[in-house]
Amino acid sequence: MRPVRNSAKAIIVKDGRLLAIKNRDADGDWYCLPGGGQEPGETLTEALRRECLEEVGVEVMVGPLRFVREYIGKNHEFHAHDSDVHQVDFMFECEPVQDSWYSRGSAPDVLQVGAAWLRLDELHEHRIYPSVLRTVLLCDTEASEPVYLGDIN
Repeated sequence: MRPVRNSAKAIIVKDGRLLAIKNRDADGDWYCLPGGGQEPGETLTEALRRECLEEVGVEVMVGPLRFVREYIGKNHEFHAHDSDVHQVDFMFECEPVQDSWYSRGSAPDVLQVGAAWLRLDELHEHRIYPSVLRTVLLCDTEASEPVYLGDIN
């Protein structure tokens, strides 16, 4: 099994819409939060700022930690090709520094085909990972403590 990987993710919401990375695979379009893996010597917030620039071209101010999620590949539907993956996602509230909302990032992910503003009240209509985002983002946005979501996909 590979070592556990830390990943920092951005929750960017404006006017009831969530900024999401749009990806495409053999089953069609799917979405996830901007962000990605932490590099050695990099803090989670540094990783998140770098990843947001690389994926969506947005400089962000990193706010409070909202959710922590583990993904242990062997326990989920993608176990055939993710069985050796163990990732911990730290999801932070973020605000864009500038008013320009999304441009092409400098280093998009392999499956990334763009980005999209998804209405929070329509997240159930999209294949989004982790799928629990469909419900937790509609809950109280003024949570005082981070929420551990467990090993979910």
